[in-house]
Amino acid sequence: MSEDTDGVIVNQLLAALPPEDYQHIAPHLENIYLMAGEVLCEPGETMREVYFPNLSMISLVSIMENGSTTEISLVGREGMVGLPVFLGGSSTISRAIVQMDGTAMKLNANILRKEFDRGGELQRLLLLYTQALFTQASQNAACNRQHNIEERLARWLLTAQDCIIKDELHLTQEFISHMLGTRRSGVTVAAGTLQQAGMIRYTRGRISILNRVALKATACECYDAIKNEYNRLLKFK
Repeated sequence: MSEDTDGVIVNQLLAALPPEDYQHIAPHLENIYLMAGEVLCEPGETMREVYFPNLSMISLVSIMENGSTTEISLVGREGMVGLPVFLGGSSTISRAIVQMDGTAMKLNANILRKEFDRGGELQRLLLLYTQALFTQASQNAACNRQHNIEERLARWLLTAQDCIIKDELHLTQEFISHMLGTRRSGVTVAAGTLQQAGMIRYTRGRISILNRVALKATACECYDAIKNEYNRLLKFK
């Protein structure tokens, strides 16, 4: 079961399914623990499993020929990794990598494809989630071009906090710089500014969010734009 210790289904896509639809896939869901840095799928690799994060966080990243990476989108408890399975493409050009430890529900790709083809609420939710994820990816592209690193870092930290529902994020500045597609020195300066303003506390490998309200005021418009679209499409709160 995709549940926490209180018996509540954590992954929001799974939680939104009517009981009868959930029971179709429940026997096939495997509760697993994902470790930070674990690669779930490489570019061009056929996806044989899909993942519904509970309180883990997964990045979909683009990899250049020189090895540099930039994050396309984040996936947390609001979504799933494995869109090509039901869209028909079987693979993608991005890498799916775990950013923060936590549990997730793993499901065989053939099972998901079969249930998707049945139609019903699972199909509807997955198609709406696909639109929401495309919105995030396109907004991220615009954000990387239009907004400064401090605004982008604030947005990214808020999104990461939403994924795992914790104030403490185990992340290095180097890793964040790879995800934002910018130099580590830029992230260091931006993190220092946010820390001096009392919004975050940064120690090596760990960022604590101290003032979410102020961080949200600092973040660019993209945070609200993406979050509002997820809520509009999927009715998540």
